[in-house]
Amino acid sequence: MRKKIVAGNWKMNLTKTESIKFTNQLSQKIKNIDLKGNRVLIAPTYVNLTAVIENKKRDKKIEVISQNMHFADSGAFTGEISANMLLDININTVIIGHSERREFFCENNDILTKKVNQALSKNIKIIFCFGEKLKDRNNNDYFKVVEYQLKNTLFHLEPNQWSNIILAYEPVWAIGTGITATSAQAQEMHSFVRNLIAKKYNKELANTISILYGGSVKPNNAKEIFDKPDVDGGLIGGASLKPEMFINIIKASI
Repeated sequence: MRKKIVAGNWKMNLTKTESIKFTNQLSQKIKNIDLKGNRVLIAPTYVNLTAVIENKKRDKKIEVISQNMHFADSGAFTGEISANMLLDININTVIIGHSERREFFCENNDILTKKVNQALSKNIKIIFCFGEKLKDRNNNDYFKVVEYQLKNTLFHLEPNQWSNIILAYEPVWAIGTGITATSAQAQEMHSFVRNLIAKKYNKELANTISILYGGSVKPNNAKEIFDKPDVDGGLIGGASLKPEMFINIIKASI
């Protein structure tokens, strides 16, 4: 049975001081909660990864992950971070393909495939993001767009490599737009993706893959979304920056 995962993507937010304060508050609030095997992940900015890791050393309930990484081992890539740099500070999970990386940093399927291959070659686990824009939704092309994204980045993998993959569906049209996706729409896409994997590989493998929902999850809608059979938790943006909101979303996953 798949366990729920709640991952907080802090994006370009929180200073070192704020990150440590937040982590302390989260640790305090979560310590008496029985997660029942569910996972809680947070993704601070690069410059605060080490500080957060050091600060929460004794807290086994919170995992620290990276928001991104480059596909090369090293080299003339100013401003980038390599897999080996992440591993050296005990980071072993990375977000790849986030909608903002695709949109603002022009990360296409070729680049994302290289990143996926690099991460897996280093035994780094991946939260792989995908999802359609508003025009795709309005044109009823959303299944086609998602299928294209996944087939051209992940479907070259061997079945055993999928044990290091978590998927995260981002309906870009429902993030920060004022338009809200329903839990039924989330379930519809998650089911579609699971069936895609089953057709490419097999149903048994598909049923082991965790698929997170990344479309404006809040405390007031988290339980309804997480209760859907093919939704295995959430990739949380803005709400993960507020300890009380984030902890209530975590509680909704249990």
